[in-house]
Amino acid sequence: MVRLAAICLALMVAAIGTANAQTDPVKRGDYLVNTIMTCGNCHTPKGPPAAIAGKDFSGGLTWDEPPFKVTAPNITPDKVTGIGAWSDAEIVTLMRTGKRPNGVQIAEVMPTAFYGIITDNDMKAIVAYLRTLKPVANTVPAPVYKMQIPHHAFPGSEKPYTEAMMSNPVEKGFYLATIGHCMECHTPMGPRGREWADKTGAGGFDFPGPWGVSTSRNITSSKTKGLGAWTEAEIKTAVTQGKSKDGSPLKPPMGFPHYAKMTTATSTPWWPICGPCRRRSRAAFI
Repeated sequence: MVRLAAICLALMVAAIGTANAQTDPVKRGDYLVNTIMTCGNCHTPKGPPAAIAGKDFSGGLTWDEPPFKVTAPNITPDKVTGIGAWSDAEIVTLMRTGKRPNGVQIAEVMPTAFYGIITDNDMKAIVAYLRTLKPVANTVPAPVYKMQIPHHAFPGSEKPYTEAMMSNPVEKGFYLATIGHCMECHTPMGPRGREWADKTGAGGFDFPGPWGVSTSRNITSSKTKGLGAWTEAEIKTAVTQGKSKDGSPLKPPMGFPHYAKMTTATSTPWWPICGPCRRRSRAAFI
């Protein structure tokens, strides 16, 4: 049911890549990093409200929580303050397991819980693109961990998808919503972590920042509390333009500018898929 709820949001916004991106790993990585994965949303320093020119991916937002205080690190190829001295394998290990080269488990504000699903080809493309970034010397504060940090895998994302699985529209929709880590922000946090078992997509998580405090919305198919009464066009407008159903502006940290650059689905149109999947999944979310 989680997959069926996720596909509507993901497929209606974009197909994941273009013909050029599929054949050029760097272009593919550029597309993934700068659209659906919204990496710069956290890893690029903000003004407020805009990103600081020339500092892309050199470190960004800070989270001060009871278990930790961490700042999104510098992921440019700078060899001293960034990841320029990391091997490709070390970057992949961090993405899939949340472990740094020194074995330290990072806080899951970095959505490594969702990245185990990334296909091997897409992972190589992401690393290839990161290698092309402009090195920026920028030291961010060292993380402070007040307890042992666990690693959780979002259900269904435990291992990489294969290219063959992407031909199934439901699987592809789940893939998109998962690498976009939609459920990281839109699932409430309980005493033992995200409540994926029974509240996936139910919203209610607070995000303080330069924008004030945002509370994530319910994106399940509930007609009264979620998106069940929204049209596909209204959801697409919310995701890509930051406008609610009634036209009112939505706050960050939802990465509206990133999602606006996603390509429109062509080989697998989202219109005939979205309606049926919502009808089938609606009963699961009340």
